[in-house]
Amino acid sequence: MMMHNYFTILQAPHISEKVSYNSKKKNIVIIKILKKASKKDIQISIEKIFNVKVKSINTLIIKGKFKKNKKNNYFYPTWKKAYITLQKNYNIDFNINIH
Repeated sequence: MMMHNYFTILQAPHISEKVSYNSKKKNIVIIKILKKASKKDIQISIEKIFNVKVKSINTLIIKGKFKKNKKNNYFYPTWKKAYITLQKNYNIDFNINIH
């Protein structure tokens, strides 16, 4: 399935301590993506939007969780993320400076 709207495939960068370590040491970027997107769709979207070369892509689906609180019950939905390894001399910077 080839999707033509590249911005709908990539939903948001996944930011955590592990992500920041991997981005500096191993040149890996982790992004939340659309659940029905294939690896080829992700690769084309990343290369077109950010003008970088992708070395490999690993995807996984995070299962939704049901959480209970004293007052409410919450359900976190199922989502998909992609570990994108970039080729050497390429990087994507998601740092946002908020004042």
